[in-house]
Amino acid sequence: MSKRNGGGAIKIAVVATSAVRRAKLESIVRHHAEFHLAGSFGAMASLASSARTELDVIVIDSDSIHDLLREPTSGAAIVLLTEISDARSIARLLRSGVRAILSRESSPDDLLAAIYAAWDGLVLLSTPIAESLAAVYGDQSLEVEGELSEEITSRETEVLRMLAEGLVNKDIATRLGISEHTVKFHISSILDKMGASTRTEAVTLGIRRGLIPI
Repeated sequence: MSKRNGGGAIKIAVVATSAVRRAKLESIVRHHAEFHLAGSFGAMASLASSARTELDVIVIDSDSIHDLLREPTSGAAIVLLTEISDARSIARLLRSGVRAILSRESSPDDLLAAIYAAWDGLVLLSTPIAESLAAVYGDQSLEVEGELSEEITSRETEVLRMLAEGLVNKDIATRLGISEHTVKFHISSILDKMGASTRTEAVTLGIRRGLIPI
């Protein structure tokens, strides 16, 4: 197989708290001709303190979404081996830059495919994870979601996000420098456009449609 990046190996770092799993990942990388093991770490914090500007891919074995979202990973593509499967967490990981998410039980061949996909700028998900996302987000077509998103104005989006923060009308009015009456008008418009009957339902729909960052 020819080298994909002009003759150089794909530079990969692995991160896993388990020494056994870390050794397994190291072995997979070392035994593949197109890969170069550029680093091996027991924690995300250790990776963060090391120079990573030259890394192409980071393979991470972790169930801690907070560590993944907190620690910067430069421009390297991330392949995650995890037992995290709830749709909300998966959506947050994808938005944070994770490019491939697999179960820890995935085969070495699946891991190799994920590394190549992530390095090529593609997104690869295991079947259970893809099904988890589809179960939550698959009830709305992309066309319908796009139309709904376009209907919500930028000011209404601001109000919706403040509702997600738990702010009451008075606090929203103070933060935006508008009257409470205007806030009530915006909220009424948001509920109508999103087809929601309560503020909580509007926030839930806003999260699902990507209007509220999570």
